[in-house]
Amino acid sequence: MKIFKIPLLFILLIGCDPFVTEFSETENAVMYKASNIPGDSDVYDDGALKVVTWNIRFGSGRFPFFGDSCGDEVISENSDVKLIMQAIADTLNKIDADIVLLQEVDVSSKRTGYLDQVQYLLENTYLNYGCYASMWKADFIPTDGIGKINTGNAILSRYEITEAERVELRLRTDQDDLIQYFYLRRNILKAKIPSLAQSGKDFFAVDIHATAFATDDTKQQHLIKYSEVLSEIANNNGVFVSGGDLNSVPPNSTVDFCMLDKCDSEKYVDSEGSESEYHSIDSSAGPHKEGAFFDNFEGEPDILQPLYNNYSAAISHANGSTLDSSNYTHAPSTSYERHDIKYDRKLDYLFTNGSWEDGSGYTHQEAWALSDHMPVSAIFIPVFEQEL
Repeated sequence: MKIFKIPLLFILLIGCDPFVTEFSETENAVMYKASNIPGDSDVYDDGALKVVTWNIRFGSGRFPFFGDSCGDEVISENSDVKLIMQAIADTLNKIDADIVLLQEVDVSSKRTGYLDQVQYLLENTYLNYGCYASMWKADFIPTDGIGKINTGNAILSRYEITEAERVELRLRTDQDDLIQYFYLRRNILKAKIPSLAQSGKDFFAVDIHATAFATDDTKQQHLIKYSEVLSEIANNNGVFVSGGDLNSVPPNSTVDFCMLDKCDSEKYVDSEGSESEYHSIDSSAGPHKEGAFFDNFEGEPDILQPLYNNYSAAISHANGSTLDSSNYTHAPSTSYERHDIKYDRKLDYLFTNGSWEDGSGYTHQEAWALSDHMPVSAIFIPVFEQEL
């Protein structure tokens, strides 16, 4: 992530009104619905449900965005964004999703032509209802031409969402105050869908986008909070389908992507301003490229093991099993730009406290051009056909 270079004097000169929206620990999410909803949209026949998670990278495809690739672009052409968003809508229709968990969705951002991508998808898919929780909302970001931005998590559903809650995730503590002020406010989005109640058990969809670049204990805290939200639902006799971009690799995976993700001539700069090359991919010594190394603290390579232990994963590769490359969900645009690598690691997941249909978990790598993340889908089995 590019460091914001904003003089403190600039902040003082522009007055006291906040540029960046602050959020409460929990608050209501923003609710959406399509303009034309079929009259039988809430009629659930107790059948299986197709669930999808997808980080859509704000409808920018493989655009060389400055924040997560070796590019230096900031603003996408509105026509290009609409083309990609239509392709994303077409993909969701082809998958025939009932519930979609989305990350990196723009709703009113200069960089994507101020298109409300939540509403766009509702108008161009078979999905009828939605909710949204911002992770970065600012009237003005005074660097690199970003300007106004509003991006975050969204849940889309065929069936009515009656309640939706934004659950705050902790801010990073490895940044100075100025950078933290303008930085992401990550969250968990929890939606209640009453018509999908399973044998009297409330039904929830839960969406998360965990930190990618933190060097402190933020990632652990995000996943701990995520587990707490899921446990609360389960302990209150509820059923959930959940997932998102966890920015963590599965247990027993490769943990070092520093050289693959490195931009040409990019160097590590320490706290004293000294520069050095990133370590070789076979070296256990630092320095490490943020977001490209998954063994920064004790236990990080196995940080997702509790989720695999406690819940059912749509695609299982824990407990010593090997991750098949057909289930890789991500490669940063860096890898694509420099090495023509479309996907080389897994960061995106689906879990439930119920059951998935055997073998239904699938990574849609054919959608590689639409984002730097691939959608993952699975079929949830109704509770009356399973034992919780």
